[in-house]
Amino acid sequence: MNPAYSVILFTTASGAGYGLLSLLALAGASHGRASTQAFAFTSLFIALALITTGLLSSTMHLGRPERAWRALSQWRSSWLSREGVSAIITYPIAIAFGACWSGLIDAPALVAPLGYATAIMCWITVFCTGKIYSSLKTIRAWNNPLVCPIYIAFALATGAVLTAAIANAFGRFVIFQAILAMIAIVACSILKFIYWRKIDNAKRTHTMAAATGLGEGVSQWEVPHTSMNFIMKEMGYVVGRRHARKLRLVVLFFLNLSFLLMYLATNWQWLTYLAVPAIAIAAWVERWLFFAEAEHVVGLYYGKQFA
Repeated sequence: MNPAYSVILFTTASGAGYGLLSLLALAGASHGRASTQAFAFTSLFIALALITTGLLSSTMHLGRPERAWRALSQWRSSWLSREGVSAIITYPIAIAFGACWSGLIDAPALVAPLGYATAIMCWITVFCTGKIYSSLKTIRAWNNPLVCPIYIAFALATGAVLTAAIANAFGRFVIFQAILAMIAIVACSILKFIYWRKIDNAKRTHTMAAATGLGEGVSQWEVPHTSMNFIMKEMGYVVGRRHARKLRLVVLFFLNLSFLLMYLATNWQWLTYLAVPAIAIAAWVERWLFFAEAEHVVGLYYGKQFA
């Protein structure tokens, strides 16, 4: 598949935002009000800004962005619609939590229930994002049970690193934040390694024979088009095996680098600031590769032997 940068920005930015917001919500639910309003407002603003930027960027991939609202009506059958509905529901709950958590509204008893509700909605939204891709049986690499856990793990990892960096800026850094980030980063590395092994070793069952139902030995006489078209450009994109392996190493390198920086941050807290771009690069390259390595079955009708 042709990696659309608007969708990559959407999944990485919103994932980091939801990860950060969920951790802030859980912190509020566990410990009560924020230590200072400045910390609460700044962290919540960054989280909601990332979420909003990601959601708005996703509409740029549409042919008619002004009609994006219509996707919300298909929540009964579409994971894309469910994601949109979940994202919209999250906003008022998160704002209400932020108002109580920051002390803007004097209702300390509501911090915990609103915090848990905000965290739950964040993870529901991220889960729906992953299901958009994992539910597509036409793309073998995406139709994998590890896709949703990977989306959640990267959201948690990027959100945890951001939490540590913001907390450090306000003198609220604690070692637990670094430990949580390291656990999430390790989970990302393990899940991605297993995922790559699975898609590399999986049997290529999508063939022309299976698609037509005519049995083995079926061959294509000619391709549907002799010149480049939309399907060939968007769904026929191919990343070389050699380049894919290099990019996988890039992802693992920056994941390990961010892990190392968070480990060292337990003694030198300023390293949390360097961990933010490290984990961001890892997430961006991982998401680009996630799209680039995907092969749609429509490629069978354009000369591919299997998908």
